[in-house]
Amino acid sequence: MTPSKGLVLIVEDERHIADLQRLYLAREGFGVHAEGDGAAGLEAVRRLRPVAVVLDIGLPGLDGIEFCRRLRAAEDWTPVILVTARDEEADRILGLELGADDYVTKPFSPRELVARVKAVLRRAAGPQATGVHRIGRLRLDPLRRTVHRDSEPVELTTTEFNLLAHLLARPGQVFGRDQLLSQVWGYADYRDSRVVDVYISQLRAKLGDASPIRTVRGVGYSVQESSL
Repeated sequence: MTPSKGLVLIVEDERHIADLQRLYLAREGFGVHAEGDGAAGLEAVRRLRPVAVVLDIGLPGLDGIEFCRRLRAAEDWTPVILVTARDEEADRILGLELGADDYVTKPFSPRELVARVKAVLRRAAGPQATGVHRIGRLRLDPLRRTVHRDSEPVELTTTEFNLLAHLLARPGQVFGRDQLLSQVWGYADYRDSRVVDVYISQLRAKLGDASPIRTVRGVGYSVQESSL
């Protein structure tokens, strides 16, 4: 019988770490499949269609960064949680810029990993639809999970979409980084709030001159409807 919470793909070359991840995810009702290298992991994503991928950055051969690049280039938006070493900050930020949804840093608690998987899946499900948001040249439909700039679709990752939807639903309200981590990511104890800046930068790049996101110096971010 397939677990009701869906299949999580683990891509990890250290067997003992993969086994620990498998144990804790299975306890929470997830199906688990593990691969030991990036190329096999990419093929498993295509074949198995997991609900999420737990991806080690430091894989032999095809590493986690290139894995993310190829996955997103194929327009596959399966949620990805990176597993990184403490000294891999540059790779971690690059992974987020390439479309990863979250990360955990070694050594990590298996319970923390499970919590991150659950949080990213809640974000993938998205907030309940509250009507289409139209601000400036943007149109965001929470039910269909689509964004259009003028008449052109804009492809966003799960986290990018939820962050934009959160801001557009509350024009004029200013959010600090910790608030956004709590309300969009689903937890408030994130060690590196700069991850919010990475996602804001990604959104601005994708939305171009239609971006309504404004920086409020020393505070955070806001959508200012009147400034569009």
